[in-house]
Amino acid sequence: MKIEKYCANGNDFVIFHSDTKRNRSNLAKELCHRQNGIGADGLIVLLPHKKYDFEWQFYNSDGSDAKMCGNGSRVAAHYAYKNNLASKNMKFLTGAGIISADVNGDMVLSELTPPEIIDKIINHNGKSWWLINTGVNHLVNITKNIEDFDINEARELRHEYNANVNITSVYGNNLKVRTYERGVEDETLACGTGMAACFYRALKENLISDNIEVYPKSGDTLYLGINDKTITFRGEVKNTFSTKWNSELD
Repeated sequence: MKIEKYCANGNDFVIFHSDTKRNRSNLAKELCHRQNGIGADGLIVLLPHKKYDFEWQFYNSDGSDAKMCGNGSRVAAHYAYKNNLASKNMKFLTGAGIISADVNGDMVLSELTPPEIIDKIINHNGKSWWLINTGVNHLVNITKNIEDFDINEARELRHEYNANVNITSVYGNNLKVRTYERGVEDETLACGTGMAACFYRALKENLISDNIEVYPKSGDTLYLGINDKTITFRGEVKNTFSTKWNSELD
């Protein structure tokens, strides 16, 4: 099968399209393996849909499925346009709901699913955490020093709340963000829905304006804003290569 590899601001993905919907958990583990496969944070499979431009299957590198991935949504949109599966302006179905996206060269804007604050009175190790759903659940702590990211604490919180874990610091009118991702089970270079959750908490606490730049660990620049419906998320994606992969799993 023909597959493509993408990078979106530090998150990398393997992606292909198919006419057949099936469980691809084991294929995700095979393709995403850093030593024995292509290597990626996740696998995206685009499938036909009667109402929308397409629907997707999204798997983390450990084979678990995820309802939503912000950077993955931008990759899916770019791939769909490039492969004539959708126009520049598209709508597609994820496990979290409908995503709208616009492709302009390598710059892609996604409208994420509407954010929901689940809990904002979580205290852990003397720190204030909010639990926010931006397609998937994220814990968010606002800190003065972005270097104070305790991986062991993040891992503990991830399992206690079954959520991704983020810290963010205000940098002028912008944000720096670091994320521990469920399914990857480590810190990643970027997480779109994590950046969106950090943006939403900081916005609700009046620490930033409603259109800002966000800097993940990768050092790239993402642009987050809010419209009358939801959070918008814009940034570049990179199609790194295409190849053919022989597998007994698909």
